[in-house]
Amino acid sequence: MKLVIVDYGMGNITSIISALNFLGVDDVVVSNKPYILNSADKLILPGVGNYATAIAEIRKLNLDKRLEELVINQKKPILGICLGMQLLGCSSTESGFNHGLSLVQGVVDKFCSNELKVPHVGFNQVIPTQQSRLYSGIEGNPDFYFTHSFKMLSESSIGQSLCTYGESFIASFELENVAGVQFHPELSQKNGLHLIKNFIELF
Repeated sequence: MKLVIVDYGMGNITSIISALNFLGVDDVVVSNKPYILNSADKLILPGVGNYATAIAEIRKLNLDKRLEELVINQKKPILGICLGMQLLGCSSTESGFNHGLSLVQGVVDKFCSNELKVPHVGFNQVIPTQQSRLYSGIEGNPDFYFTHSFKMLSESSIGQSLCTYGESFIASFELENVAGVQFHPELSQKNGLHLIKNFIELF
């Protein structure tokens, strides 16, 4: 199995590769080249930083059209991590209004409460949706490591699992071959490794 991490210059790539290698996944390539992306069995879209900057870089590299072809038309599995998850949705209000990749129906906005310390940083509990593939074999309501200032919400059924930080928000989603996690599984110890393994084996 060949796993390609989509490289657009913003992402916690080294830690993701380390987690994948720990799980025995050795055929891991980091690239933004179309022919490399085309050869992938599965894709990971990482992301750390600003939404507006990230989506601009993705469009500059023509990755938006390539990902639409691979994920929507060819049904290649993709896992978005942190900002990468947000980019899979329709839009964000970070640094102004910006359209996303629109691979799922979700919108990104800042946390509403002025009483919250933002960014939301640290381990927090996730309530998995029923019949989840991502959380298969992970017991109870597991903890994962978060670091983010914006959250995703959706009025559509995209297989949301939820977390609460002053308000409820989407911690992860899974819709057919498209999955996203707001937290960093590569930094979430045993639970995170188990979730990555589930993506590799069950998607």
